[in-house]
Amino acid sequence: MKKIYLLLVLATAAVSMNSCKKNNYAEGTLSPIIAVVDLRGIYKGSDVVLNSNNMGGAKEIVGVVISNTAAGNCPAGVLVVQNNRRNAIRGIALEIGNSAANYVPGDSVVVQVNGATLTKVNGSMRVKGLTEASVNKVADNKTIKVQSVPSATLLASPDVYEETLVTIAKAVTDPEPQQGETYTGDKTINDGFGKITMHTEANASFATTELPFSANFSGIPFAVTAGTDTKMQLWPRTIDDVFTLAATKPSPIVITGYLTNPSGSDADYEYIQFKATKDIDFSVTNYAVVTCNNAGTNPAPVNGWAQGLAKTYKFNLTSGTVKKGQFFYVGGNKNIWGKGSTDISSSNWINSTMYAEVPGADFGNVTTNLLANSGNVAGVAVFAGITVNASSVPLDVIMYGGSGTVYSAGPPEIGYRITNTDYYSTINPVTRTEQGFYGGGSNTSKLPLPTDGLFSQLGGVYDALTGRWTTGRTVTSVPLTLTSPITAIETATGVTTIQN
Repeated sequence: MKKIYLLLVLATAAVSMNSCKKNNYAEGTLSPIIAVVDLRGIYKGSDVVLNSNNMGGAKEIVGVVISNTAAGNCPAGVLVVQNNRRNAIRGIALEIGNSAANYVPGDSVVVQVNGATLTKVNGSMRVKGLTEASVNKVADNKTIKVQSVPSATLLASPDVYEETLVTIAKAVTDPEPQQGETYTGDKTINDGFGKITMHTEANASFATTELPFSANFSGIPFAVTAGTDTKMQLWPRTIDDVFTLAATKPSPIVITGYLTNPSGSDADYEYIQFKATKDIDFSVTNYAVVTCNNAGTNPAPVNGWAQGLAKTYKFNLTSGTVKKGQFFYVGGNKNIWGKGSTDISSSNWINSTMYAEVPGADFGNVTTNLLANSGNVAGVAVFAGITVNASSVPLDVIMYGGSGTVYSAGPPEIGYRITNTDYYSTINPVTRTEQGFYGGGSNTSKLPLPTDGLFSQLGGVYDALTGRWTTGRTVTSVPLTLTSPITAIETATGVTTIQN
């Protein structure tokens, strides 16, 4: 019996020891390399001298250099590397003094960190106690992974993105820069989902370059402590890290909500809510609204929003008026939550079509499910004019729901075209190449499927002068009942507002 007990104890200990070896890359063999994600995890609030015990038998890290010391916008004497191990991209700053200038972005290095100290300097994590001999370059011109990250995501997970290379896409400097204003110092940039400080040292090679209003801003995030407050700063490496964007053309109409699953039958009771950003007489200036429903696993739509049949349904907006800042509606019956619910016909309905009995204008079969409430990705788009074809680019567009095959890279590319909105960009923020379709490049964002019986309120702040979402749209699920008043979806906290 004692022998059996002893065997059990030894087996348990072996399992326990193996479970601690995070840096094992060959089963049963301790790797000399520790992933940066694990290295950063060793720090628990106070300095740590790195050794084989706390690094699980490892003694070195590997990575690709992302900093550019020669351009002058990097903490002095610091080399920043990142790697992707254990499916985690992480970076770390290495303090190696003047020898940091010997390396350029894309250099692949092996760094001996055994005996060095993991610490924080002014709030930013750093490995100190290294020398020039600690770093060995093994290759150059390696591909650097750049992550496109909304500012809110970066700020919510600073340890994930600190000291990696990221891009904050479609951001504006806030406030708008004055003529001749330069990069020097701290500038606030806003991508619609949050604000972050962009920092440029006075001796940086681009410090005196004129600051753009709108751009994709790339760089390395560093934590910076002032007193008891620690904030993240984005440090561009060179002027090439900033890709200036052309001004966005304002859309006269923005999508602000939708009801996908009313009480009872969906047929003829679904609707979409919009808000005007200028006064519109639809009899003079026509528009079109198209919905897409991609049930099944059919190929990507060759004609995009103009596919018709069971995929897309079109409404023409050719009569009625709306004032700037006013809500209006497109859909079926004028009830807030299905048959027998509050009559909201007194609201501004620009098109009310019984889509379960009447085909769409120009294309679209009759349907009992105009707006998908489950399954594959679905969407809504607004177009200038009433001619919509495969080449038409929307004024505003949202996609929501699951996945499904809705895009093909081709050539030629086919699918649902997008435009510059809070969620989509016609220029890829990382590769800086054109991307005009949902599902292509970085245009993969989608809103969640609505919860049954709830109105999907899209709340944000839209600048009618610049055409930008200064606060990006987020979804709030608004409960509705048969007796809900129109104020439930028009004056609730968080509805979309128009500025300027």
